[in-house]
Amino acid sequence: MKTPLRLGIAGLGTVGIGVVKIVQMHGEMLARRTGRPIEIVAVSASSRTKTRSADISVYGWEDDPVALGRRDDIDVVLELIGGENGTAKALVETALANGKDVVTANKALLAHHGHALALAAEKAGRALRFEAAVAGGIPVIKALTEGLAGNRIKRVMGVMNGTCNYILTRMEATGQGYNVLFDECARLGYLEADPNLDVGGIDAGHKLSLLSAIAFGTQVDFASVELQGITDISLDDIRLARDMGFAIKLLGVAQMTGRGLEQRMTPCLVPETHPLGQLDGGTNMVVIEGDSVGQIVLRGAGAGEGPTASAVMSDVIDIARGLRLPTFGEPAAGLTRAPAAVVSSAAPWYLRMTLLDKPGALAKIATALGEAGISIHRMRQYSHDDALAPVLIVTHKAASDDIRHALDRFEATGVLVGEPVALRIEEV
Repeated sequence: MKTPLRLGIAGLGTVGIGVVKIVQMHGEMLARRTGRPIEIVAVSASSRTKTRSADISVYGWEDDPVALGRRDDIDVVLELIGGENGTAKALVETALANGKDVVTANKALLAHHGHALALAAEKAGRALRFEAAVAGGIPVIKALTEGLAGNRIKRVMGVMNGTCNYILTRMEATGQGYNVLFDECARLGYLEADPNLDVGGIDAGHKLSLLSAIAFGTQVDFASVELQGITDISLDDIRLARDMGFAIKLLGVAQMTGRGLEQRMTPCLVPETHPLGQLDGGTNMVVIEGDSVGQIVLRGAGAGEGPTASAVMSDVIDIARGLRLPTFGEPAAGLTRAPAAVVSSAAPWYLRMTLLDKPGALAKIATALGEAGISIHRMRQYSHDDALAPVLIVTHKAASDDIRHALDRFEATGVLVGEPVALRIEEV
């Protein structure tokens, strides 16, 4: 049997301990599947004495995680610390410079520095792998770089933040509002240290930018991802959307258009009959459309000890087998930044508003839509009190700029009460 593949693990939180458990429990199986033993040599974390659910006393210890990248007895560094800069970035750079392969679960690091790190890995002749950075246990990176490598990818979309999906589906199931369920997520430990990374769509936007780079052969461009979180989604919107046959999801969509690369991570309506519309709780789902394969759907746990550690180990196993692929599927030196599509492609829209209940109010709204070049597909007015009329409109396809113009015109009608809600209806 070949010499062991020697690992150094930086970060012993949920994912790091999950990796330790897999190596400890499945050592013989891993050796059979890879043709060589996989061993943990040294670890590093913020506390050496913290009580953990796996025994780490048999491994070497480094107070400074970056030191793992300089050790001669380590072949692969696992960066499981997190954060777009600081120690995580220094560790990856040091490991690559010292001839180590790197496996990371750090989507923020790669979303901001992925191209530079891929160039560094390429220069060093080492692997930089990140299956665990996107959609937890779902093997979506492997699907794009390997299984679908013979396809021209037309579109990638998905629900990539389990916390947001949990909140939205629980709002409908329980009748509780956003604030109550946000607090529930905080108690359950579902939120990042900075909750806006979750509910603001930033975490999911990081993931989308990585998938875009692979799918369309471009440099990572997180700065061009259109971001909108779920904080303004109301229980009324969830119920009314369902009444019209839709579910609201924080949906990422990336596609190459004639205007450039379109990347959006925003609340959207999707048909309740589509797998995306039926996705419940903290589960993730990624949909990939290829010119040869058509549409495929990948569904699974997007976070957690086991699923994410499983994804980390899939990269470790590939390295142990000698499989080396460019970080983003194509050599980094040949990747260019795609022009960002500033204007989204046309789509139907969901518009909800409250009008003064007086003659001609609805006609003024319809006129404002017509003046903006938008036609109405469906319209529904609900029972009302206090001289107010809740109205729901589903438009035919319209550009986002035209929708913005229509909303501006609504203000001038004098019949609008409060702020209207406009959500894109994604055709899936």
